[in-house]
Amino acid sequence: MNLRHIEIFHSVYVNGSVSAAARALNISQPSVSKTLRHAESLLGFQLFLRTSGRLVPTEDAHSLFAEVAEIQDRVHALREAGRNLKRGVGGTLRISALPSLALDALPVAVASFLRSHENVKFDLQTVHHDDLLRKLYERETDIAIAYEVPPAAPVGHRWLGEGELVLLYREQDMPDAPPRVGLECLAGKRFISLAASGPIGQLFTDAVERLDLELNEVVSARTFYIATALVRQGAGMTVVDSFTAQASLAPGLSVRPLKPQITFDVHAMFLLDRPPTALATDFLKTLARVIDAA
Repeated sequence: MNLRHIEIFHSVYVNGSVSAAARALNISQPSVSKTLRHAESLLGFQLFLRTSGRLVPTEDAHSLFAEVAEIQDRVHALREAGRNLKRGVGGTLRISALPSLALDALPVAVASFLRSHENVKFDLQTVHHDDLLRKLYERETDIAIAYEVPPAAPVGHRWLGEGELVLLYREQDMPDAPPRVGLECLAGKRFISLAASGPIGQLFTDAVERLDLELNEVVSARTFYIATALVRQGAGMTVVDSFTAQASLAPGLSVRPLKPQITFDVHAMFLLDRPPTALATDFLKTLARVIDAA
């Protein structure tokens, strides 16, 4: 018996007649009768006795129904799960993101998404740029949010938006800061470097080298979190991504974009054989809107 046979048998057994089963399944009576006869032919025994215009289940049918009911329940659950996924109801989203995005953009997007998807669960983790691909390959995450997609990596990706590099500083250290700060203005200032912090640090390093600038690097920080904490403590100023800067603002601190502007892209990466589900796609749209508004 295939699933169609099982569905017809189950409906006839529960509803007591071909006509009632046809109405329940929204199909024609001849279709129900034909499928039922085919099922009996395959099994080699009768499922129902035709008595006084009604179908009476045989003892074999009673024995079979216990097994069929369990299968039918599973099929129903599978269909409901499919409908829920399509509607974005239920399920778990496993997302890995760079710490800079996890400070503010990701939590904002998750909180917004949960307001309209109450049954969704999230499994979130922060990962350094060099570990994002490994997390995907080892199936520890389904989607990795990053600034740079390795050109030779066999992964798919979707563009979510862009950010830019900004100066984070104490207002007392640069009280007359212009709307956009030229990199040459950083010369002589106590500076916290992020040269070894992945693609974002490399973007800034390349810009400094093009201008042949020498910065007074008092600290070389390995993470954006440490760099921003040092700014709050008055150790110097730093250049970080706009998402980290906005999440790190505190009384007495300010942010200024750079001149010329230095931008970067934000991507969602995933394995080619495991593209985002409908639910994940809806969440990525929410995250893209948060990034665009940042």
